[in-house]
Amino acid sequence: MPASLLLRNGTALLHDDNDKVTPTRTDILVEDNVISRIEKDIVAPPGTGVIDCTNKIISPGFIDGHQHVWQTFNKGRHANETLLEYMPTGAFTANLHTREDIYWGQLGGCLSLLNAGTTTVLDHAHLNVFSGSSEVAISATVSSGIRSLFCYTPSVVVTSWSPFDIHPNILEPWVISDLAALLRKAPFGSQGRVRLGLGFDAWYLPSQVFQPLFDVAQKGGIDLLTSHMVGGPMFPIPNLVEAVQRSGALNGEVFRRVVLSHATGITPDQADVLVESDAYIVSTPSTELQMGHGRPVCFDENIRSNACLGGDCLSSGGFSIPGEMRLGLQAERGLRNQKIIDKNKAIKHVHRTVEQAFNLGTIQGARAIGMEEKIGSIAVGKLADLVVFDGDTPAMICAAQNDPVAAIVLFSTSSDISTVIIDGVLRKSEGRLCPVQVEDGAKGFIGKDIVEWRDIGKHILEMRDEYWNNKSSKIDFKEAEKGVSKAWHIDESKFTDEA
Repeated sequence: MPASLLLRNGTALLHDDNDKVTPTRTDILVEDNVISRIEKDIVAPPGTGVIDCTNKIISPGFIDGHQHVWQTFNKGRHANETLLEYMPTGAFTANLHTREDIYWGQLGGCLSLLNAGTTTVLDHAHLNVFSGSSEVAISATVSSGIRSLFCYTPSVVVTSWSPFDIHPNILEPWVISDLAALLRKAPFGSQGRVRLGLGFDAWYLPSQVFQPLFDVAQKGGIDLLTSHMVGGPMFPIPNLVEAVQRSGALNGEVFRRVVLSHATGITPDQADVLVESDAYIVSTPSTELQMGHGRPVCFDENIRSNACLGGDCLSSGGFSIPGEMRLGLQAERGLRNQKIIDKNKAIKHVHRTVEQAFNLGTIQGARAIGMEEKIGSIAVGKLADLVVFDGDTPAMICAAQNDPVAAIVLFSTSSDISTVIIDGVLRKSEGRLCPVQVEDGAKGFIGKDIVEWRDIGKHILEMRDEYWNNKSSKIDFKEAEKGVSKAWHIDESKFTDEA
């Protein structure tokens, strides 16, 4: 791999200080893992790899602010499921995974995201169902080449599927000791590309119970906390906001950054608390619109600029940040338009812009995780996380030439991405994933130093057959769903299919 790369004669999407995006014909020189020059007619230093970007769009790498990366084996399973239905068939199926399952599921998930242009992911890793599970997932993440904020998450351990029962304590001693052991090794990968955050959702516990976890995280240098915040009749928000406040997480006493996913149904007062605390909210339109969370709030005036985008469940279709841009933008436009139509009025101007949607998946995502000085936009001195779109594919032609930002938000697919660069390293080239350099700790799972996608995909499919036909096929998930509802004291009288 060359120590430097020159992206020649592309249309780069450059942000100014006010987040205005200007398509600019230019060259971009990458030296080591940093963007060193952005100007026309750069003479490539000796040994530089040159990528002809004529009629191509060069975008900042996309930032996925909320994802459960390990769920590869469940892809396609949740197409018609609500949140409650997804919990046993999705979130809790980590309990069916072996160490090997976690490795391959995580690797497949990382590469799925990377192929779609995600260069950085905030991974809410709710896979800690046995000691060592996160270590395996981190090894797969490092091998994939993606940049990750791996948020170690105490997770629900299913002790019995029939009758459904869960372990009463998600903070068993091994949970905290595993985190402490990982912190002694962190960060991971070249240039510290994979670092640790903390995921936590058990706010129902007394603070003295989870404080030891927070203490270990803080002493180990973790500065970001992420948590689910799902509003509506199932999970009311106010108590959660108050609980996070009481923990000290929102006032900077413990964590420098708090990132909350969903926050559907948030009130103006709650939004003010979060914004004033510089917390960020991640909208995931694919799952929020399908699974009954409510309206995605990424364009909500009360949230202001403290919003970004995530895919949530790549197993349910949320693997592409441009896809989430498109869905979130058009959903917001449609909801606003209907309010006007209901007043027997006509729409005069479109609501929200493609640039606003684009920024949710780039610079605002970088701000959410506290990395705006390093990623999220294309600038000299920033890390070389870049995505190159072909501008002459059937999907992109004319759109790329007329409005490159609109081309990405409204027209692009993963197949239009020719190149993905992370930390100055080619991870997708000429439309195909590059071979994966296997991290030392993972060679026991793969048995090779370098492996290509066709081999990875073949192995994943073989494991998927075992997972679906043997492990998960023996479970009555409807019975498990009733068990989840009972365990979480969900009021089933709230459920209806009548609009």
